[in-house]
Amino acid sequence: MVEQQIKIILTLLEEILDKMTVQGKIECVELDGDRIFTIKTKEAGILIGEEGKHLIALSHVVKKMAETRLRIANLEALSFLLDVNDYQRKRIEEIKNIARLNAQRARFFKKEIEMDPMSAYDRRIIHAILGEYPDIKTESLGEEPNRRVVIKPVVL
Repeated sequence: MVEQQIKIILTLLEEILDKMTVQGKIECVELDGDRIFTIKTKEAGILIGEEGKHLIALSHVVKKMAETRLRIANLEALSFLLDVNDYQRKRIEEIKNIARLNAQRARFFKKEIEMDPMSAYDRRIIHAILGEYPDIKTESLGEEPNRRVVIKPVVL
């Protein structure tokens, strides 16, 4: 069943690249329980955009189209991440590293560390990675688009 879902999404991505006249190769891998479809291309800038804005929009459209095609094929929706030239993977690692560094600062200085505003997806990454630390608590504060994560030391 998963193979059918992957094949449908790969075909969809190939059609989209073809319509955009972007040359590229698509790979699908499973990493830490997440399915990642990565487009390898020399034209990455077109797909990623400034600060990843095009990639966020493309990912949203692809996921909606994939849901529809999978539903038509009587298959369950498949949760996945869309990436271009490992841009998302590198960005996620960078966010995790910043979260760990700020957790160490909160622990060392025994005070709250307020991070810069970020997207819900980025905040979710921070909450997940720091959720593994028993002496650290995270909380999202503020209103969109200025919502941010606050990292707090917990006295054990």
